[in-house]
Amino acid sequence: MIKKFGKVFFFVDLLVIIFCLVSSNYLWLLNTQIAFFSTVIITIGSFLGYKRNIEKRVENSSEATLLSEDRDAIDEIDDPHDLYSEIKQVEEKELSVDEIKTILKEEKSKVKKNSIKNTFFAASGFASIYRIVGYVSLVLGFFALNNNNLFDPYSYLAGLFITTFCVLTAMVVNRKA
Repeated sequence: MIKKFGKVFFFVDLLVIIFCLVSSNYLWLLNTQIAFFSTVIITIGSFLGYKRNIEKRVENSSEATLLSEDRDAIDEIDDPHDLYSEIKQVEEKELSVDEIKTILKEEKSKVKKNSIKNTFFAASGFASIYRIVGYVSLVLGFFALNNNNLFDPYSYLAGLFITTFCVLTAMVVNRKA
């Protein structure tokens, strides 16, 4: 998966490099490349962190749990009232105002509890060392360019958007294939 995105990343970046060299705009080249490589490190770090997180969840789940059609914890969080599964006949009954308030309070407490729980489960994905290195390189690259009066905001932003453009392009290309 990373190789597919990597090919698109580096092809588009090669086009940017060629454009900068042909136009003899070395300031643009420097800014775009520093921003581009920082965002590539962040993107790959995010992918690897979340991949590791999913593999841990799969590893910690039993085969019966993975193959069953029962709702798992993520389904319970995303759809607590089971609105998106097949339609089931449920008998309707009138609820009083107090019962509705009680149900709402229970659901709010579940959402708060689940969001904190999800944060800890996903921590390994967003706290990946690769991702942290990418953000540090992004900030240090910005300061290095700015302190040496080489910072050009338009080219730096263009370098940041290369990765976003490449991800979107790769998703469209891979969807058709």
